Amino acid sequence: MRFNISSKTLMSHLSAVSKVVNSKNTITILDNFLFDLKGEELVITASDSETTLKTRIIVNEAEGEGKFAVNAKRLNELLKELPEQGLKFEIDDNNLEINIYYMNGKFNFVGINGNEFPQKALNDSDSRTFAIPAKEIVKGINQTIFAVGTEDLRPVMMGILWDIKPEEIVFVASDTHKLVRYKNFRAQAGLEASFILPTKPASIVATIFAKEAGNVAVTIDSKCATFTTEDYTLNCRFVNGKYPKYNSVIPVDNPNQLSIDRETLLAAIRRVSVFASQGGLIKFEFRSNEIFLKAEDVDYSTLAEETIPCDYSGDNIIMGFNKTRIIEVLDNISNDTVTIKLSDSSRAGIFEPEKQNEGEDLLVLLMPMMI
Repeated sequence: MRFNISSKTLMSHLSAVSKVVNSKNTITILDNFLFDLKGEELVITASDSETTLKTRIIVNEAEGEGKFAVNAKRLNELLKELPEQGLKFEIDDNNLEINIYYMNGKFNFVGINGNEFPQKALNDSDSRTFAIPAKEIVKGINQTIFAVGTEDLRPVMMGILWDIKPEEIVFVASDTHKLVRYKNFRAQAGLEASFILPTKPASIVATIFAKEAGNVAVTIDSKCATFTTEDYTLNCRFVNGKYPKYNSVIPVDNPNQLSIDRETLLAAIRRVSVFASQGGLIKFEFRSNEIFLKAEDVDYSTLAEETIPCDYSGDNIIMGFNKTRIIEVLDNISNDTVTIKLSDSSRAGIFEPEKQNEGEDLLVLLMPMMI
């Protein structure tokens, strides 16, 4: 079989699917890309056994059809060294010898039988499909992925919960120290369902669909989700288990509220955090129309204090927050002004944009540290 393709086009699609390939695989064949040529359509597949990503490319002057696998690392390295130009692939159907001809030379190596590449299981007969604009999926993932847990002892926290309702989708992530609940009312699936999307495929989905202008067809069954656009199909297994009831941990009665310029608060936290102890504790004292910040490291006799103005008229409250976590929270709220809602020093603080974007509702919860 043979076909012609632009090196830039091929590299662009391989860069996307290579995000699935693990650096170390228990199954050797998964170190490879699977090429499947049918007519003028070339389908390239990469998999880590849990997540499978396919991309479709229209090629030129195609002859024959069939499957072959190529080492992913080798092919990526070859293409990175080539300037933009046309490539001609010739594959011997008998021994899978591969010749790639370019402007001033050729590459020659032997491929692997494509039939050895594992195929993903078909969706259950009870699968359901709905369409969501790609930008809404990307927004939901980007708003929550920073809060996903990383501890193997809590596998259900190592992913983003999609709590799907007929007229909205709620994206939730938590590592037990912080929790993000992002409601998107523009994403209307017209059904009720829920699943936990693992971190790796979530990150891949957000990356490859970031430039998509249309809808993504989402198919879910009892074990897997499949995301399909014109050029890509990603299939991944859910995280097994039941996600905790996230609404029950969000404090409802928060009489102490303040508004502050997000960048002003963020800059002040970054300054004082330089002098924080190894545990990263920053003490916040919320008092009339100001926040007093303090960080110190007794072991090294360092201290930083700063007072910043804000709109606050609640009770005087002293709380401790981890410097890294509160910076993450404020970095992931895009509005200029942030609202902080407090109950008392022992309960979680709630961070929200002062003005929610149309069709959205974002809430971030951050647990305090013991002072």
